[in-house]
Amino acid sequence: MAWHDVIEARAVRAVESPLESARFGCSVERLTVPAGSGAPFSAVRETLLGSVADVVVLRYPAEHVGWFAKLTALGRTAVFADSLVYWRLRAGEGRGPAPSSDLRTSEPVGPAAVEALVSDIFGAYGNHYLANPLFDAVKALEGYREWALRSSAEGECLALEERGAGVEGPRLLGLATLEEDCSRTEILLAGVIPGSQGRGLYAHLLRAVEDRALARGAAEVVISTQGHNTRVQRAWARYGFEPVQTFLTVHLVRSQLLRARERQGRRVAGEDRR
Repeated sequence: MAWHDVIEARAVRAVESPLESARFGCSVERLTVPAGSGAPFSAVRETLLGSVADVVVLRYPAEHVGWFAKLTALGRTAVFADSLVYWRLRAGEGRGPAPSSDLRTSEPVGPAAVEALVSDIFGAYGNHYLANPLFDAVKALEGYREWALRSSAEGECLALEERGAGVEGPRLLGLATLEEDCSRTEILLAGVIPGSQGRGLYAHLLRAVEDRALARGAAEVVISTQGHNTRVQRAWARYGFEPVQTFLTVHLVRSQLLRARERQGRRVAGEDRR
């Protein structure tokens, strides 16, 4: 969820999500309560009761600790999906590593390389889709690949390459996809392939993004991740990012759809035992 939608917006926003609806085979709507909206639960309740979507993906500020219990009483099954933590860096204040002659970033990257990097980096990532029995993990990863390809097609994608002794040609090690406006760079997806983690490469990727932001006059770099992803948040803190806001994600699902999926699962399990 983009920074401006959750941090800077001032109104509760409900929008259909046609891409997710097509991907998962059920109608999906996104409902966002921005941090500064001051919206009461009644506004969320009214929107949810009026929705005809099969699944409403709701994000709201984590300080509303009493909302989840209220969500369970609205006639849908409330599935707690994740916490999403937003961080910010003032451009120019990052504690980036010294440049390495063996590493460089390139942009744009070809579609095949983007898809391969996303699959390798995020194939086992615990995202909010995996909390919902209606959403298939393979299709969720397809969504991440499509998301990255859109950034690459718009020229907002960086790949980390390794060159030098012992390396046969440039080897792609990491990826960062971005959303850029005049004052800010938001990192959408970023990571290093599993076999190359633990070498400090991620900090080089962050430095490349910060340098790019500075070159075009942006004032800050922002990023977010699921709360369970503590390893990457430690890396952000070391680099100089600061935490800003936490949001909770809840999927409000039509209960009959979950019951049907449960029955289907029991039937398949029974057939497998034969």
